[in-house]
Amino acid sequence: MACAGTKKRQIHRNHDQFLRNFADMLRRAIPLIIFCIAACLGAAGQKKATVIAPSYAWSMLPPLGLHESATIDTLLFDYSMESVPSAVSPAWVSTGNLGSPGINMILADRPAMSDFYFRDAIRHWIPMQGNHKFYNTRIPMTLVSYNTSGGRETAQDRLQADFSGNVNSRLQFGASVDYLYSKGSYANQADKNLAWGLSSSYMGDRYELQTFINHYNLVAKENGGITDDLYITNPEVLQGGSAKIDAKSIPTFLTGAHSRVTGSEFMANSRYKVGYWHVTPPNDSIPGDTIEHRTYIPVSSFIWTLDYNKARHVFDNTVPAAAEDFWRNTYLSDGYTHDNTSYWSLSNTLGVSLLEGFHKYAKAGLAAYVTHEIRRYNQTVDSIPLTGIDRPEGLTPYPFDSKLRPKVTENLLYVGGQLTKQSGRLLRYDVTGRLGIAGTAAGDVRVNANLSTLFRLKDDTVRINGYFNFSNEEAPLLMRQYVSNHFIWKNDFGKTRRVKAGGWLRIPLTGTYINAGVENIQNLIYFGPDCLPVQHKGSVQVVSVNLRQNFSYRALNWQNNITYQVTSDQAVLPAPKLAINSNLFVYFKVARVLEVQLGLDCDYYTRYYSPSYQPATMAFYNQREIEVGNYPFMNLYANMKLSRTRFYVMMSHINQGLTGKNYFAMPHYPMNPRRFQLGLSVDFAN
Repeated sequence: MACAGTKKRQIHRNHDQFLRNFADMLRRAIPLIIFCIAACLGAAGQKKATVIAPSYAWSMLPPLGLHESATIDTLLFDYSMESVPSAVSPAWVSTGNLGSPGINMILADRPAMSDFYFRDAIRHWIPMQGNHKFYNTRIPMTLVSYNTSGGRETAQDRLQADFSGNVNSRLQFGASVDYLYSKGSYANQADKNLAWGLSSSYMGDRYELQTFINHYNLVAKENGGITDDLYITNPEVLQGGSAKIDAKSIPTFLTGAHSRVTGSEFMANSRYKVGYWHVTPPNDSIPGDTIEHRTYIPVSSFIWTLDYNKARHVFDNTVPAAAEDFWRNTYLSDGYTHDNTSYWSLSNTLGVSLLEGFHKYAKAGLAAYVTHEIRRYNQTVDSIPLTGIDRPEGLTPYPFDSKLRPKVTENLLYVGGQLTKQSGRLLRYDVTGRLGIAGTAAGDVRVNANLSTLFRLKDDTVRINGYFNFSNEEAPLLMRQYVSNHFIWKNDFGKTRRVKAGGWLRIPLTGTYINAGVENIQNLIYFGPDCLPVQHKGSVQVVSVNLRQNFSYRALNWQNNITYQVTSDQAVLPAPKLAINSNLFVYFKVARVLEVQLGLDCDYYTRYYSPSYQPATMAFYNQREIEVGNYPFMNLYANMKLSRTRFYVMMSHINQGLTGKNYFAMPHYPMNPRRFQLGLSVDFAN
């Protein structure tokens, strides 16, 4: 009877806790619900909804500011996926919380290591060159969204807003803000991220300007993972037979550690076009037409691009006892850890180009440019003795013959060229290359090329694109030398050579997209099992095929994103062989005005030795002890849209406890348990 009573009380406690969490989430979501109802009623009361109709939207491509078409995210489909791992990748490895450090295990989509690698782990959550968008709208546009989930102890809230408005057809201003605060489902896992930006563009006949400034401040509690995976896979063993456990009560390796990454970027691209006016006389066939039409025909242009970047990484640990068990070495302080590494860079690019189409025989644009870049790194002072009894034993395998400099300045000089053809249906291409001629960049080479064509298939347009990338570049300075309390290294790495080629095919008529590619990497730099950077003295090959296939029959839809990839050395470059995102849903309308997408989506990837995570350096390192994967992560959702208002309800990880318990993204870092989520997005056309 005592055991039965205890079990009954436990059930009541779990039930009461669930009700408290649900009530707390609803309390925090009351403004969202009221806002949603008001927006829906306002939209329903309109006879005809105002349409946000951007003339065009684009991203700016370095170094000369070419345009790449972009879109505004106002679609109904899959809006709820913004708060689950599949928003980034079907194989996303992270510490678990929304906004936390992560790495994409789809190798074809993973970017190369940056100059300040601490940002690489949070790249998805920060605004930076490459993901910034410009909008040219006929009417001012404001897009606001708010997502929430969890109870008092596990609250997860995200507020995003984007604004763009045109002074006239040429001058535009924009602003954005993204605030994410999540306490996390597990202990010592909270994230607080704030990013904002301002932008402007001017597209005149003679002069063009594209500029933006972005700032971000991301703070993450670092728990080092849970102390025992049995708390997830078999809690009965650790709790005397009880299978129920509160995720927040699971002990973690670290309790007083956190990482902070802050940074800003300012970019300005200006282009002055030289050409002539083409005058079209009045049309005699139109009575009363006496107006001459003047069109400016640019022949060449002069380009200046300025890019300023700064970033800082801080790692703090306030519990010395945890350091003794978690880190093998402690070099600078046995007590409080405060690692501080900062960086700034300033690059100026001057270019001149002959524009595509200025003459009937000029079928392509041709440009040449020169880039000067200065980088400045500031690190913790190296106070370790080079010799004697005070020299730490942990440095014995890595003898330093001199002190590591706390401040390092690099001057780099590049020359480059660009060949582009961006108009026409039969053939489009762009080739951009650069060569380092001074500083540590001397001898560096980078070439990126794309070739595409369009052709008709019945009533549809098929696009085929081929790509080729080659680079042979010096390792970033922070891979060559680094100083912190728990990790110090000094390396003499050779240049990393990458050759990548492939192509993709898109057939809208059948809902088919296929991308196949192969890459060879020589002298790859990665983090080994000791969490130190190492260079593979050989080549690693990656072959990947991605298939996206959509099926539909009346209201029933089935979307599939399947990636198959093989690496020649899993110990050097690990990856799951198969990664799948499958989304089954029905789409219908209620009263002809309310669009509804009701479905179930699933992320799955095969078992493999995933990377693990080192909080002190925000680095993902290779390990060969624990496999993860072979677990489906499912979400049951309902996305709805009424006029310009989107909203969703979702139960994420709905299959928890039904398809096994081994739901780890990487060793000691479990995925989020089941949680109820709400979201709202409104497009305001002013």
